[in-house]
Amino acid sequence: MAQDNVLLLDFWPSSYGMRVKIALAEKGITYECKQEDLDAKSSLLLENNPVHKMIPVLVHNGKPICESLNIVQYIDEVWNHKLHLLPTDPYQRSQARFWGDYIDKHIYSIGKKVWTGKGKSKKEFIECLKTLEGELGNKPYFGGEGFGYVDLALVPFTSWFYTYETLGNLNLEAECPKLAAWARRCMARESVAKALPHPHKIYDFALQYKQKHGLE
Repeated sequence: MAQDNVLLLDFWPSSYGMRVKIALAEKGITYECKQEDLDAKSSLLLENNPVHKMIPVLVHNGKPICESLNIVQYIDEVWNHKLHLLPTDPYQRSQARFWGDYIDKHIYSIGKKVWTGKGKSKKEFIECLKTLEGELGNKPYFGGEGFGYVDLALVPFTSWFYTYETLGNLNLEAECPKLAAWARRCMARESVAKALPHPHKIYDFALQYKQKHGLE
């Protein structure tokens, strides 16, 4: 069998790109990572994601796969001889996909309003996190005893928690202590720790973004 050629088109502060890096690490997949300049997108990115023109894009043996959770599901299906990221039970898989979709529809968009100072979104953001904390309950991870798909979908956003707190005047540890403890458990995993930038580096990026876009 020919060796897999795996390329990830990424942008380092992107929580969506972090998801793919965690999934690849969990599966033990060797890959090349190319950083994109989203203000001057490469021809490689435009060719491989002509619809959305965004990262992340996984190019596997010359074939592009787009959208982070779609990529994660692809990785789980292709390299299925390793641990499973999604549950094998159909009902549990449906629930995991539901919560991944919930995260995609709420956390980034509301969180960005918090750190850019656009609108009164702090209450809404905390409500979303509390909803997720309710789903987590007293389990170590969202799927139970083991790290899996929903954890992978959400944990990259924790690298932004310091930015949300500092620029949005929040205390997420006080508001959502179970979620904070879950985040620390996830960060103890090598796949997560290596994929997530230091929170202060994310904060510096956010400050530069706000200055660049006149949001100070």
